[in-house]
Amino acid sequence: MKIAIFNAKSFEIPFLQAVHGHLNYQLDYYETRLTSQTATLAKGYTIISCFVNDELTDSTLKILAAQKVKMIALRCAGFNQVDINAAKNYGISITRVPAYSPYAVAEFAVGLILSLNRKIHRAYWHVREHNFSLNGLLGFDLHQRTIGIIGTGNIGSVFARIMQGFGCKLLAFDPLPNAECKRLGVHYVRELAELYQAADIISLHCPLNKQTEHLIDKLAIAQMRPGVMLINTSRGGLLDTKAVIQGLKTKQIGYLGIDVYEEEDKLFFADRSDTILQDDVFARLETFPNVIITGHQAFFTREALSNIAQTTFANIEAFNKGETINRVV
Repeated sequence: MKIAIFNAKSFEIPFLQAVHGHLNYQLDYYETRLTSQTATLAKGYTIISCFVNDELTDSTLKILAAQKVKMIALRCAGFNQVDINAAKNYGISITRVPAYSPYAVAEFAVGLILSLNRKIHRAYWHVREHNFSLNGLLGFDLHQRTIGIIGTGNIGSVFARIMQGFGCKLLAFDPLPNAECKRLGVHYVRELAELYQAADIISLHCPLNKQTEHLIDKLAIAQMRPGVMLINTSRGGLLDTKAVIQGLKTKQIGYLGIDVYEEEDKLFFADRSDTILQDDVFARLETFPNVIITGHQAFFTREALSNIAQTTFANIEAFNKGETINRVV
């Protein structure tokens, strides 16, 4: 059986090949993102695999269905890029990788916190320029600070455990409270406003959907403590970026660490160092000294890539056997 791997990255191919070696599939790799313009490349494939920034819109899925594609194996946890109703209508099964490595993302979120707080990124460049002054590098103890966690699933609960180790006070908001987090002493609030008003640091670990899109908007930011640190390693669309920029300008937001961006599909996972950046909003974010932006790398560990490859092929194997695991549709 032939499988088309769309948006194939050089860093993941060895991990896919390692698992594929035990299976009887022919893998064809396409560097291009899957969109309605590139969907014709799927002709002749019953099963294809997509990455986090592929566009599985109605128009794309319609073309895939016409070409007899029956299954799409996502190599990611999130599925906000998928038109769920369209997939159902066209009879296309979609699976995902729900828990590739919660440690990878949670640990990266903590890394952003430490870097922003202790100005590690700025200190690195100071020393390289032989500037050993400590001016501008003052931070604060994390011990006894209040951490607000929005979303306490696999990643959020690992993040809570790590921050408990720093001696932080933990608040959380989640429609489905996590029993493990409760055992850790995490206090769940009923309203987000309570978390916004109390937290020194807010870290987002929730999915992107209609309810959470632009969860952090002008109103939410106004309710936060002045100088709050905001961390997002989940999905870019959770933030209203223009509202966040205004919050940075007024100093309501004192620190911002993001590994995701709502328009990242036009930027991330490619070398654009020789091009002129066309995204003025992103360019404005880059001007703030108290902002760290990384290019969707929180998941990027050996363990995570191995787990993604294993689960992706396990999902495909299950589909071929008529079984249902990790199904979105």
